[in-house]
Amino acid sequence: MKKGSSRSAIAQRTPRRHRKSGQPDAEAMMQPKPQASGPAYRPSGKLSNRVAIITGGDSGIGRAVAIAFAKEGADVAIVYLHSHEDAAETRRLVEQEGRRCLVLRGDVGNENFCRKTVADTVRHFGRLDILINNAAEHQPEKNPERISRPRLERVFRTNIFSYFYMTAAALPRLKKGAAIINTTSVTAYRGSPYLIDYSSTKGAIVSFTRSLSKNVVGKGIRVNGVAPGPVWTPLIPSSSKTTLKEFGADTPMQRAGQPEEIAPCFVFLASSDSSYMTGQVLHPNGGEIVNG
Repeated sequence: MKKGSSRSAIAQRTPRRHRKSGQPDAEAMMQPKPQASGPAYRPSGKLSNRVAIITGGDSGIGRAVAIAFAKEGADVAIVYLHSHEDAAETRRLVEQEGRRCLVLRGDVGNENFCRKTVADTVRHFGRLDILINNAAEHQPEKNPERISRPRLERVFRTNIFSYFYMTAAALPRLKKGAAIINTTSVTAYRGSPYLIDYSSTKGAIVSFTRSLSKNVVGKGIRVNGVAPGPVWTPLIPSSSKTTLKEFGADTPMQRAGQPEEIAPCFVFLASSDSSYMTGQVLHPNGGEIVNG
């Protein structure tokens, strides 16, 4: 979609299958490409001169959040694993909004790397105000007995251990008014027969968010979460042969969401607009009703 397209076109456009030559693991390879930003968003300086770390910030929801934060006046550090082209593009898009972007490559499942990420961010920007724990991975598997121990450990290390590691490293740097936002999933609430390990980590993130919020509320730090429904990101076609037309068709809105439709939830939770909210989870999921 070109920059001048309207949000209504997101729901109406005709989807195409991703590249037949192989499953894309980078946003640059996806067809159609996820929409990270558009003219419908109207910034108002909600995050002026704040600094945020966004894990998984090179693509998908992470990229959309980085751009939205930049539009609201924040500098960002994005953390990525291997998609150099995606990370460079996200940096370009952030800098296009007049803000600084630090790009950090490494495995968030490694505790030492998480410590270094926080230290490098503070060294570069001089402060840290917002932590977005967003990095994740999944691979569909309909037979639970085929989920190997190495795979299980890897998924948990990326999806939930990293949240602990990043938070532990960030907390000494965060001051009153800071925010931590954790990306969970609709699968944490309704389950998924083909994403058992992934859904389990997302359920853990909900409990982590609620428990951590109670632990740090006395310090003036708020902790909340976002539980997206089906969203068109590199995580989807890289793990299946799903097309955009098929993906999300079972939601009440009968379509998948776009990253730019999820990012405003993070802006809200990071800003003073949500000053009376902690331990909560927002649900941009296309209309699905969930408990909890």
